[in-house]
Amino acid sequence: MLRLALILGLLSAVGPFAIDMYLPALPAIAADFGVAEAAVQTTLTAYFLAFGVAQLFYGPMADAMGRRPPLFLGLAIFAVGSLGAAFAGTIGSLAAWRFLQGLGGAALMVVPRAVIRDRHTGTEATKLMAMIMLVISVSPMLAPLAGSGVIAVTGWRAIFFALLLAAVLSVALLSFGLEETLAPENRRKPSLSQMLSAARRLLSDPVFMALTFVGGFGMASFFVFIASASFVYTQQFGLTPTGFSIAFAVNAIGFFSSSQVAAPLGQRFGIGRVVRVGVSGFAITTILLAAIALSGAATFPVIVAGLLIANAFLGVVIPTTMVLALDDHGDIAGLASSLGGTLQMLAGGLMITLTGPFFDGTATPMLLAIALCGVIAASLCWAVLRPRPAVSEA
Repeated sequence: MLRLALILGLLSAVGPFAIDMYLPALPAIAADFGVAEAAVQTTLTAYFLAFGVAQLFYGPMADAMGRRPPLFLGLAIFAVGSLGAAFAGTIGSLAAWRFLQGLGGAALMVVPRAVIRDRHTGTEATKLMAMIMLVISVSPMLAPLAGSGVIAVTGWRAIFFALLLAAVLSVALLSFGLEETLAPENRRKPSLSQMLSAARRLLSDPVFMALTFVGGFGMASFFVFIASASFVYTQQFGLTPTGFSIAFAVNAIGFFSSSQVAAPLGQRFGIGRVVRVGVSGFAITTILLAAIALSGAATFPVIVAGLLIANAFLGVVIPTTMVLALDDHGDIAGLASSLGGTLQMLAGGLMITLTGPFFDGTATPMLLAIALCGVIAASLCWAVLRPRPAVSEA
């Protein structure tokens, strides 16, 4: 299990790496192209939207062709997008190349989930997902620091050459390290009618939808933070790109540390109960943090500490909801993973789009948007999942 977790974690980390390494560069990109903060945020939104929509295609492809071919295709597309972004001449073309990057990176998110479902279910799958999360944690902890170092030496464009190198190394890892996990007899030939029937089955399953959006709005809080934190930390609090990178890493520690105890907690108390407690703690913490911001008392240490605690609660929610959402749909794990991933990414992109006009370079709009994500996730959890604990804890 450890070897599989390492390989899947490294592959899955490429997509987040393309975001986290890029974050310290946002103010420099805005200055270089002479555009406002909202314009630079479109390069993130483009990546998120493509990342979400493309998962609809990779999931069925993985069910029909096996798990490896979609991964190779995704890495090739990601590499082309990285090269194009390195030479982008306008903010619009940068957003377009980032969109292409997202189209490729999506495969590295949806297919590993299906691989997990091929091998394990329940608490064992949660344990594997948590181990993968530990590997992925390298991205928010080290990628921003790497990005700020690259910016200081060569400028922001070199970040995309580094991402191109990551894609090439991932191809080598996939070629020699990951065997096919879906046997030919278990593959499903692509059929539009079957896909639509399976999609209706998923969309009409209240537990699948609730779990997807509980995790989705939890992830959306990350997207809101990602889109605005570099501006807030550098403009309001005067941090350097390196200082921002360190603060960003601290915020990630809570999430990835707590994700490692999700499986043991699920075994002891029931996975459904862990999700409910975790999402409630996240909502309460973010509401309190937003209230502190409205009162004018949200200093930099308060914000970092508050988000650390909030993300610690969220760390037991996201890997668990990912696993639970697929447990009852093993026969269509690829489609379920892709549809769930698409809905989650669209929720994140929607939150950035809706709240973006309210960002003013200060922490208050950011914290209010994160709290809104927490309220929505908790409301869904308690309204839909609580009446069906037996299904949630499967």
